[in-house]
Amino acid sequence: MKDTYQSITKPSPEVLFKDRNSKFFGYAFPIKSEEEANEHIDELKAKHHKARHWCYAWQLGKEEENFRYRANDDGEPSNSAGMPIYGQIQSFNLTNILIVVVRYFGGVKLGVGGLINAYKTSAQMALEESDIIKRTIDEVFVVKFDYPEMNKVMQVIKQNNLNVIDQKLEIDCKVFISVRKKDAEKIYSKFDNTYKVEITKLRD
Repeated sequence: MKDTYQSITKPSPEVLFKDRNSKFFGYAFPIKSEEEANEHIDELKAKHHKARHWCYAWQLGKEEENFRYRANDDGEPSNSAGMPIYGQIQSFNLTNILIVVVRYFGGVKLGVGGLINAYKTSAQMALEESDIIKRTIDEVFVVKFDYPEMNKVMQVIKQNNLNVIDQKLEIDCKVFISVRKKDAEKIYSKFDNTYKVEITKLRD
């Protein structure tokens, strides 16, 4: 079971690609939502307010079957900008990422082939300057129990080196744990088979 994905840790440095007087500034951003992507695009439109095009592509989701993406040519000929940028996201096997390429028109038309190459290269350059990280796909569970069962629960957590992300230890206790997807079923069974302990999956 594949339970990892790749993204970038922080925004890339600005990169610049030139072709026949046109300038293409490339940027990559880690994102968690479409709204976050739109905020970065708006910031670049304000920064480069004299540019002609702000073309971009983003992808969200941790698993291939749940990926969502968008590619935008922003006035360039169809599929000459957004899809070449998106192709680099796929080529580097990344998700939860936005790439924007800002174009200043230099007075010479590049043709569709020239545009595809310029947008692809600018996106590639931005990704080559980015810090790429592999992350695990985790599932979150809440384990509920009464105080006398505390030792049993903590023993399972310790033995399996589980990540406790929150806990509320009162008369009735709740411990929130994060588990790698490939181990989730096994860990669920351990708690589910423990007397007087209840486990519930919260989210992927």
